[in-house]
Amino acid sequence: MMNWFKNLNLPNQLTLVRILLIPLFLIFLFITGGIFRFIPLIIFVGAAVTDAIDGHIARRDNLITDFGKFMDPLADKMLTAAAFIAFVEIGYLSSWVVILIIAREFIISGFRTLAASNGVTIAANSWGKVKTIFQMVLIVVILFHYTGYFGFFTILITPLIFITVILTVVSGATYIYDNLNVLK
Repeated sequence: MMNWFKNLNLPNQLTLVRILLIPLFLIFLFITGGIFRFIPLIIFVGAAVTDAIDGHIARRDNLITDFGKFMDPLADKMLTAAAFIAFVEIGYLSSWVVILIIAREFIISGFRTLAASNGVTIAANSWGKVKTIFQMVLIVVILFHYTGYFGFFTILITPLIFITVILTVVSGATYIYDNLNVLK
């Protein structure tokens, strides 16, 4: 197994590390208290940073692979879905918000799969990128609040949830509308 990991290029290794951080993030989110409540925040931010780094390295060094094209967005979806589902469990988000976010991801993934089966590759649009940024900011703000040391973040949570929900719907609808030709 280790040889297989060593044979991957650096961006793909970082993607796998991000996936492996998800269970650690969840474990520390659910079992820590006091000062250790910072650990899930540190893990999540570290995982999010690896996403930016692996993409940059892959493009810069021309290390884009089919594995990376598939696993990188999957790792992102797994990380954010894990955080959002955990936030329902610990009372920070309503389940309908998380269901909407995850449903959008399934719909767009299915749409991309349909397009790929017809030989069409659909790039992410700017709405989707902004949606992702707001999702990450929402997660980080909730994690800051969760530490118990940053109560002032409370006032940001509800507006960020609202903006994230709107961007989730708009980005999904725009993505499908802009690529309706795939359904023909």
